[in-house]
Amino acid sequence: MTIRPSRRALLISAVAAALPRVAAAQTWPTRPIRLVVPFSAGAGISDILARLVSQHLSAGLGQQIVIDNRPGAGGNLGADIVAKAAPDGYTVLLGSSFLAVNAYLYAQTPFNPLLLVVHPSVPAKSVAELVALAKAKPGQLNYGSGGIGSTPFLATELFKAKAKVDITHVPYKGGAPALADLAAGQLSMMIENVPGTMPFVRGGKMRALAITSRTRSPLEPELQTMIEAGVPDYEMIGWNGLRASRPRSSPACRPSWRRCWPSPR
Repeated sequence: MTIRPSRRALLISAVAAALPRVAAAQTWPTRPIRLVVPFSAGAGISDILARLVSQHLSAGLGQQIVIDNRPGAGGNLGADIVAKAAPDGYTVLLGSSFLAVNAYLYAQTPFNPLLLVVHPSVPAKSVAELVALAKAKPGQLNYGSGGIGSTPFLATELFKAKAKVDITHVPYKGGAPALADLAAGQLSMMIENVPGTMPFVRGGKMRALAITSRTRSPLEPELQTMIEAGVPDYEMIGWNGLRASRPRSSPACRPSWRRCWPSPR
């Protein structure tokens, strides 16, 4: 994945606009910026994106971007750190769809296409064969995810509901340790991000079955979509964004999340 110069300038401008008003001052930034990634370091899409984007932000802003991985509670731990940080534009959260989802999964909250892969020991070489195997052995197959509320968790639960199968969930603090266990044969399957999983697939440690977008990926055009593979009306994609704390006196603050959001434009 690369970022073109024109998009790089647009990205830096967008980040500056999303930060508190202090970000617009000529004196900002005068010191390194902390980028909190609420999932573990490694192959997870959030960590990959953070390390990719931080290089261009650092070059454009003239300051170091320090990545701080804070996994836990489906992303809530990292979000809480940013929500309680000084609203000065120096602590930023790499958010994703967990920000929208966790409000409905947790009683209290503090604050891209995916790929279906199986371990080579699983005797399923297609989605149809995986569904048949799961139905023949209810509850015996398992899958890992970065925790309840994470996009891979929701993607797999949607797959279970659409395919009407029973597969056991094993939660982790991030996608990277889950992928490591899948590669080691301690898990049966996962639905995870394409950049993080494809190195394992190419290395023979995992078998790719389908992608979760509605259309095929131009990066891996030979892979079927879940719909093509027989899972009706299935689509799941993730998203990411950068967020920074704002003063709690802001009218855009949502007290129930203990988090302040940019005002609608």
